[in-house]
Amino acid sequence: MRLNDFCRQRLADIDAAGRRRRRRVIDGAHTPSMTADGRRCLNFCSNDYLGLAGDPILSHALSEAAGRVGVGSAASQLVTGHNAEHAALEAELAAWVGRERALVFSTGYAANLGVVSALAGKRDHVVADALNHASLIDGARLSGARKHVYAHGNVDAAAHALSSTGPGQRLLVTDSVFSMDGDTAPLADLADLAARHDAWFVVDDAHGLGVFGPGGAGAVAQAGLNSAQVPILLGTLGKAAGAAGAFVAGDDLTIEMLLQTARSLIFSTAMPPAVAAAARQGVAMARAGEARRAHLHALIARFRAGATARGLVLEQSDSPIQPLVLGDERHAVAVSQALLARGYLVGAIRPPTVAPGTSRLRITLTAGHDEAQVDGLLDALGAVIRTGVDRSASA
Repeated sequence: MRLNDFCRQRLADIDAAGRRRRRRVIDGAHTPSMTADGRRCLNFCSNDYLGLAGDPILSHALSEAAGRVGVGSAASQLVTGHNAEHAALEAELAAWVGRERALVFSTGYAANLGVVSALAGKRDHVVADALNHASLIDGARLSGARKHVYAHGNVDAAAHALSSTGPGQRLLVTDSVFSMDGDTAPLADLADLAARHDAWFVVDDAHGLGVFGPGGAGAVAQAGLNSAQVPILLGTLGKAAGAAGAFVAGDDLTIEMLLQTARSLIFSTAMPPAVAAAARQGVAMARAGEARRAHLHALIARFRAGATARGLVLEQSDSPIQPLVLGDERHAVAVSQALLARGYLVGAIRPPTVAPGTSRLRITLTAGHDEAQVDGLLDALGAVIRTGVDRSASA
């Protein structure tokens, strides 16, 4: 088959399922009020949980550092790409999450892919939550380890999966806060389970970091789990910290081993050092951001109460991620478009990101929003759901 024919057929299949996606062009900073495809709107679909992505303090840190260290890092970390800004960022991240050492990656996907595939091999076992992020799933696939998937958030199912493993190392892998459902894994119970089965507990705290825990140290810290209980802790810098990149934290020996073996780090050009400087500023502001966190959690409570008052049924979540499951792909897209017509940008999430029949609006709140904006979104949601929309709308 010719390549064009293959691509044409794949796109036709995607269209027939109502699953074609397209990128919006954002003009200006990624703030709660922004311009998308030339339309001014309120943004309720970002992961900028503390409202730092467009903060001028981070912008100044980036531009000042670029003036000192330039733009590109010019090489991978193990050649000449490891700048003093990277080293300082790693030390500050380790201190934030209470670990001996941290290692910075360019993206969260690269971190999860590299870490899981470095820890497990063909003779080993990865026991994973059914709703783990795609990067954790792909890391397990790349490792060649035997994969054991347990029902979402079910400790008994995880115990059964661990009990069914044979010889080899065992990794128990989970997100802390799940990106499409907004709920939190039973981290303390899973940590106990990992200890009983001599498994290494790997937690991706991407959506918990900055939002939960003392000093915003994450859902793992909120659960009171230390480095012995969670020896492999992952997080990102492009969400609550407002910058870009990701990291893994653990004891010195573990991080040194990952530095020497994680292929997605070894064979990638290092994060630009000016971005590392901006991330350092974002981390500092996230750690000191108790007022931002308090405001964010007040907005979450307000949104959930307002949804209940309007008869909107949300999934159980105390995080900034508030899913409204609508079921059908086209219905989710149509509601999203109707909201945009009213000035609210809310993403319609469809398969394969979520399971068939569970397409949804993924509503995300940030500390940059105010009460009036949240109330306005609730009113718009109530009106759109109450009056109905044309489900024949395309993506």
